Amino acid sequence: MAGDRDLIQIVDAALAEANRKAGAWLVCKPGCTECCIGPFPITQLDAVRLRNGLAQLEPADPERATRVRDRARLAVEKLAGDFPGDRGSGILAEDVESEERFATLGEEDRCPALDPDTGMCDLYEFRPITCRTFGPSIRCGGDDLGVCELNFQGATDEEIAACAVRIDVGELESELLAALPAGQTIVAFALAR
Repeated sequence: MAGDRDLIQIVDAALAEANRKAGAWLVCKPGCTECCIGPFPITQLDAVRLRNGLAQLEPADPERATRVRDRARLAVEKLAGDFPGDRGSGILAEDVESEERFATLGEEDRCPALDPDTGMCDLYEFRPITCRTFGPSIRCGGDDLGVCELNFQGATDEEIAACAVRIDVGELESELLAALPAGQTIVAFALAR
């Protein structure tokens, strides 16, 4: 998807600037998996990107692709009984009760794309937007400023805000999402198909 490549380029450029501004405050590094625990909602665009990544991994490293798919299927099986949404499609329900149930769903489970032996993401190049933007001082959409609790240790709110970068993708992501089925899912459902 050409538009998705443009979206990722915008996000990754902003992230590079956020990393530069954060400097030593940023402790994210390969093998740090704090943010890879517990399911989180992803868009259908993220799901398509992940599936494309897995499809590209299949011929390049079939054993690793099989391990990713097996971890995803095991995660779906484990979560299926409590999944707050459509278990067939993997689409999350959006009512308050379902969101409350989702908040405690698989809290200690690792992302199926995460290699448990290396602590590295097997689909890193194809990871969701949330994975790309979690960690440094980023503003997406509204004015909320999200950072990983491991970063900016000892920094004041002002120092964190000074490192902030706003990601502005305009209407690009909305336009791309409009061409896909509605609703959010999770990584396990995206990859278990």
